[in-house]
Amino acid sequence: HLLSEFTALENAMLPSLIGGGNFADAKKRASMLLDEVGLSARLDHKPGELSGGEQQRVAIVRAIAQSPEVILADEPTGNLDTKTGEEVFELLLRLNRDKNIAIVAVTHNESIAKRLSRRILMTDGKIAEL
Repeated sequence: HLLSEFTALENAMLPSLIGGGNFADAKKRASMLLDEVGLSARLDHKPGELSGGEQQRVAIVRAIAQSPEVILADEPTGNLDTKTGEEVFELLLRLNRDKNIAIVAVTHNESIAKRLSRRILMTDGKIAEL
């Protein structure tokens, strides 16, 4: 849910600005985070000019802009092709490992779910397996 009228950089800056941060600090942090996810050359592109995977990475950067302890990810790879989905999933795992951010992900993708450190399987709205 990136805002279409804003660039990748502006979208990534929003949480910091809304949280009361100053413009220069928000821009610096967003630029640094976008660079970390390989988007330094796409800062001035609007969402419609980005691929699905690039859009997802901007959304992830926006989610971590304020250094949260937890990211809630609902089907984080659902609209992506297999290769791009794998790249986004690896990014989430890296955030978990390197920045100690807990990732709570909902997915129907069993190959991704099997690689998570903890899984809760639900069937028909009930916990089937812990």
